[in-house]
Amino acid sequence: MPSFGNLLLFLGAALALNLTPGPDMLYVAARGSSEGRGAGVVSALGIAAGCLVHIAALALGLSALLERVPAAYDAVRLGGAAYLIWLGVRALWRPSALGAVGELERAPLGRIFRQGIVTNVLNPKVALFFLAFLPQFVDPGRGHTVGQLVFLGLLFNTSGTLVNLAVAVAASRATDWLRARQRAARMMQRATGAVFVGLGLKLALSNSK
Repeated sequence: MPSFGNLLLFLGAALALNLTPGPDMLYVAARGSSEGRGAGVVSALGIAAGCLVHIAALALGLSALLERVPAAYDAVRLGGAAYLIWLGVRALWRPSALGAVGELERAPLGRIFRQGIVTNVLNPKVALFFLAFLPQFVDPGRGHTVGQLVFLGLLFNTSGTLVNLAVAVAASRATDWLRARQRAARMMQRATGAVFVGLGLKLALSNSK
């Protein structure tokens, strides 16, 4: 268990980082604004599940592999980028799927949850962030190192999930307005697709770790 002072410092830093807009927050906001509160909330929970995978990977040493083997890092990075671009192109190509007059047609929540997981897991920068950030607050003299890493990772994930849930609820308020406006709903769907494509391109073109 980290010291109380280290824990307070970690919580402050984690909250500041989680409040900074990034790909996960943009993904949740896009889902919530175009498909409603349920979709936004489930997206946030999917991202939280994806973070659990990264925490487990850190505990098993897989994050270090991504840092040391450029080919592994690039493969995961490009796979995640392709997935995001595919989601975005599909939304741009078929905007009416979310823009029916009177009621927005939502994707199945199970699919949205899985997409949230995949979007997060296939972003190697998340794994490398955990590798770089969490060990700074670990005190080897206060217990098992891996246990401390997992504990801090869960705290960070909890903080991030609470922030993303708030973003989902706030973004979903636009949905009621969109339901009665077919053209606006289609424009919002295209904007959602553009966000996904932009995130994918940013991930694909980013070579720095």
